[in-house]
Amino acid sequence: MSNVSQRARPGVVLAVVCSAVVLASLDLFIVNVALPDIGRELGESDLATLSWVLNAYAIVYAALLVVLGRVAERWDRRTGFLAGVVLFTVASAACGAADSIEALVAFRIVQAAGAALLTPTSLGLVLATAPPERRQASVRTWAAVGGLAAALGPVVGGLLVAASWRWVFLVNVPIGLLALVAGLRLLPQVPGHPVRRPSLVEAGLVTGGIALITLALVEGERWGWGAPETVLVGVGGIAALAVVAWLLPRSDRPLVDPALLRVRSFAGAATAMLVFSTAFGGMLLSIVLWEQEVWGWSAVRTGLAIAPGPLLVPVLAAVAGRLIPRYGSGRVATVGSLVFASGFAWWAIGASATPNYPAGVLGGMVLTGIGVGLVLPTLMATATADLPPSSFATGSAVVNMLRQVGLAIGVAITVAVLGTPIGPDAAEDAFARAWWVLTALGVGSGLLTAVLLRRRASAPAPGGEEALATP
Repeated sequence: MSNVSQRARPGVVLAVVCSAVVLASLDLFIVNVALPDIGRELGESDLATLSWVLNAYAIVYAALLVVLGRVAERWDRRTGFLAGVVLFTVASAACGAADSIEALVAFRIVQAAGAALLTPTSLGLVLATAPPERRQASVRTWAAVGGLAAALGPVVGGLLVAASWRWVFLVNVPIGLLALVAGLRLLPQVPGHPVRRPSLVEAGLVTGGIALITLALVEGERWGWGAPETVLVGVGGIAALAVVAWLLPRSDRPLVDPALLRVRSFAGAATAMLVFSTAFGGMLLSIVLWEQEVWGWSAVRTGLAIAPGPLLVPVLAAVAGRLIPRYGSGRVATVGSLVFASGFAWWAIGASATPNYPAGVLGGMVLTGIGVGLVLPTLMATATADLPPSSFATGSAVVNMLRQVGLAIGVAITVAVLGTPIGPDAAEDAFARAWWVLTALGVGSGLLTAVLLRRRASAPAPGGEEALATP
């Protein structure tokens, strides 16, 4: 066991960092149900303008994860984590006090930057302090908490909006302050690594490329998927990332060590994470829209109806921890993906425009909750299992970036497939089509995990086995 993990109490570290991870994950979806109230109070009726309260956070969070994760490799991990918590908490308070849409969007950007800093540094702390034999279990817990928080976003948002939309942001303040005080008292000093400063050109290209791709995805429906601005923005983002891919093996200061991408467990789990997250993003959006727009349910009732699925996530994450040693991460993730996909099929077959929650939706909610609990923590733990200490933050940032891009793709696909149906019959047909598409994505995730994660064997991690043994 390393000197750091000998001095630290891994369970305490995990509890502290998870409290902050809840903040970043919850804010991905908690604001959705508050948009109508925000628009009414701040005098903004244009949905396209209001959507930037969501889009600004999603774009900046995804764009900055890799760059801030890479830079944080050089810092003391506790310092980087607490800086992210402070930034996120202060920005949350500012969001709660905003008196215009423009100010709210600006504070959301700062909030996203704090989330992009605390996410990879929090996982870096977990990986550095957990004993080697407990690392995967700790990462599964970390991922399960984040997945639970993201899925509970509409639930918590619906309850808070009943009081005021401002509580959607202000609820972060006491949690952030508790995490900050606990972090100062309980988190160990985890020195950074003497890695070279990353190339500014590559950092700028990655940030800009991810931002442009995410922008095209979140605005494609409004602009038009074939519109010149959508095509130009999307192609520009892809081109920027293509240049980075060309530069990485030739760079003396690569943003991401090319050897990291040759670690089979990392590359396989990261690829599967992108596809699974695409279905996950579509799942949360589609079921909220169905219950609110088709069934006419309130935000509170919708949130409570969604709750059974997310509440199963930590339970199934624990089950996955028992299954993986016997069956392997690939089989567990494959079964979980197929169960997840069956939840969409349940909705496509059983949901009716006339509310039929127990028969039409509840079973699918349970199945998707089981799937998320089995897959999300397993993929995150597998992706980080063979990372060397000098790549803890960067590697976890890459996986989380792919997760955020997947969420944006899932939302974009769902919106595009749904269109604007008029009448109950048209709504049933449109949502059924969307759920069958998401079913296919869930099955695709299962096929990827079956092929790419057959065995834990991988190429040697950058830094070698000695580095893995001594974080």
